[in-house]
Amino acid sequence: MTQMVLAPTPDDAAQETSKQSPVRWALQQARSNPGAVVGAVVFTALMVLAFASPWLAPYNPDESFSNGYQAPSTAHWLGLDDGGNDILSQLMFGTRTSLLVGFGASFLAIAIGVVLGLAAGYWGRRTDAGISSVTDFFLVIPEVPLMMVIAAVWGQGLWKMTLIIGILLWTWTVRVIRAQVMSVKERVYVRRSRALGGTDWWIITRHVLPQVAPLIIVNFVLTVAVAIFDESALSFLGLGDPRVISLGRILDNANQGGAATLGAWWALIPAGAVIAILILSLTLMGQAVEDALNPRLKVSYLSRKHFLLIPNRRSNVPDPTPTELTRSEAA
Repeated sequence: MTQMVLAPTPDDAAQETSKQSPVRWALQQARSNPGAVVGAVVFTALMVLAFASPWLAPYNPDESFSNGYQAPSTAHWLGLDDGGNDILSQLMFGTRTSLLVGFGASFLAIAIGVVLGLAAGYWGRRTDAGISSVTDFFLVIPEVPLMMVIAAVWGQGLWKMTLIIGILLWTWTVRVIRAQVMSVKERVYVRRSRALGGTDWWIITRHVLPQVAPLIIVNFVLTVAVAIFDESALSFLGLGDPRVISLGRILDNANQGGAATLGAWWALIPAGAVIAILILSLTLMGQAVEDALNPRLKVSYLSRKHFLLIPNRRSNVPDPTPTELTRSEAA
């Protein structure tokens, strides 16, 4: 009877990454994920339109053209709101504000989460216990209600909203980074570096951070989506900066102006659609980045197609044919 030995094949994706340039490899990864391509194209288009709004917007978002709602027309493609402002121009400027808050809050949240996650996972013991206790405390409190309370007490302002969202969105990053660091610090090459006299700073910057970098990028992209949603929610509830137009403020103005009662759908649906498209595109991009930077998450190494059947050459019995293997597996 022929003895068959299961041996895992090398990680093809990791080999391709080391041989090819990062740009070429990223393009190859993108071809295999059409959803990521769509998300990247849509998000890039919205970001270009948003940050180029001072030059591309057809009108000044604060300029009034009537005393009430007007349906979409050739002069105003998305109509006018209750104040007579062009909704298309407001969407372009409002998207820029929401993106600025989303990116700013995400940078702050990821910075806090990475520092605390590295400290908790690397040093452990009392440091881990203290950071984990604080993280668990914030995790059990709903984010949006807590943001509402802080925004109502602290006052309105764009930078205040960015700080509030960023300070309260670091919890999941801490949990993910902590778990990965606890795994990385026990690997053989990290122990060898420590035995050879490597300092904590050297080990963290040269060995630990490169291993958690994919998780940092993924969490940043996904945190931008959550921050945009939180900003829209706070602005819709009237806790945003009244001096700056944003997607949430557009919905708030439409709600206060009775757009749903008057049937002015053009004042509600476009802003809600932009928020949904931004979040969906960022989610698709985040999943694609996670798959591209960490190929081991694509498939399990226990899957049968990633093992080679190596015959035992010591036996004189002929190797089974693929048909016989299929029959034996079916049995």
